[in-house]
Amino acid sequence: MSALAVAEWAADATSDAPARSGKPSGSLFGGLSDGLATGLFAAALAGPQRTILRDSGDRVAWCGRPSITWTYAAAAEIVGRLARGIGAWRLPAGSRIGLWFSGGAESALAHLAVEAAGHLPCAMPALWDCAQLSAGIEAAGLVAVLTEGRRGARRPAEDLTRAAMRHFGLRYLAAFGPSVPDGVISLDAMALERGVVEPAASRGLVTFAGGDPGRPVYRTAAAFAAAVAAHLDALPLTADERVLTLLPGHDLRGLVTGLGAVLAAGAGLESVLPFDEAGFRAALLRPVPTRLVVPALFESALATLPLPWTVRVLDVVHRAPARLTLRTIGLAGPQRLDSLVLGEAAVLTRPGLNDVAATLADPEQALLPRELLDLARGVDGDLACRGLACAATALPRGETPRTDPLAWRSTGYRPLLSGGTAVSIAEA
Repeated sequence: MSALAVAEWAADATSDAPARSGKPSGSLFGGLSDGLATGLFAAALAGPQRTILRDSGDRVAWCGRPSITWTYAAAAEIVGRLARGIGAWRLPAGSRIGLWFSGGAESALAHLAVEAAGHLPCAMPALWDCAQLSAGIEAAGLVAVLTEGRRGARRPAEDLTRAAMRHFGLRYLAAFGPSVPDGVISLDAMALERGVVEPAASRGLVTFAGGDPGRPVYRTAAAFAAAVAAHLDALPLTADERVLTLLPGHDLRGLVTGLGAVLAAGAGLESVLPFDEAGFRAALLRPVPTRLVVPALFESALATLPLPWTVRVLDVVHRAPARLTLRTIGLAGPQRLDSLVLGEAAVLTRPGLNDVAATLADPEQALLPRELLDLARGVDGDLACRGLACAATALPRGETPRTDPLAWRSTGYRPLLSGGTAVSIAEA
């Protein structure tokens, strides 16, 4: 029996529109300052029947399970059960637990459960091969890894068992099914066990700079909440909207624009992973007010695809280094945001690519939420940042590092100017 069936009692399968029962109390920043899992439970109390997670596309072919619509109540129930199961492993508080998922609802649930259990979630790219997986386990000092049994033609749980033989500190392996091999704990079975724990305060999260398994990056829960708040400052998300995303949640860009944004607003998150055109078109046509989040490489394809009126906002996500040349998708398109991701340091979101370019050219004059994210160009032209939204640091083994949000730090990038505006951003 799949864990995804446990919470069907709370799923509202007849309507994708979240119930408009209000957002969780607190500001965008304060609502997540204790962590994503705490935000989930608060939102579940405020509006239990609102939709939070939905997968699109042919999930049966991809991972062997059907798609399901999750309400806030259902998600909180499963996260609480999984956190209780992880707590039974008796790991020291703050242990580093890897998340090796391709994205979607199960990835979000695993992240929230690890955080709720009082441990440090470490999100790892799904595209890693076995050697990269092993290097990431070593660099981050992981004691456990959660993954999935099937991922298209791959079998991640089986790959994980082979990698685990080289790491004596890796004590627990767990996966959502099907195809969970011997020696790997079934997360489906764990989610069927009775008993829910309240979430612990978040200890932060770990991502990997540039997807490099040797460069884990740490940020506190407050720093991540500030990054989400700085992103939403350009255009707040409302509880009656959903974020329809083509980005996985294994790095700062996917987490800020996806799971972080929806939990800050009490909104919904729908993932089209892996991408297929039929699934994407079906997802677009659902009658829900939508913020569509797409990587910049996908922008030209959108020019040939008429977007329905329900797509209120298009958020195009650029990853530095990048050209800053605007490619329009039509005069009658939705309101536009552009998000420039500066590695794992910061996400700069502005109302349009021209605004991004102007901000990089003269950051001192830009209308930035400077209490969260401040930018400046040095005498050498390199771009520096400060503020809680970019307070991230390299993760050493065996200790939790401290960060100073007031200190200026290099982003590692330099805007290239022409005619007083930035036309691209390159590595410094």
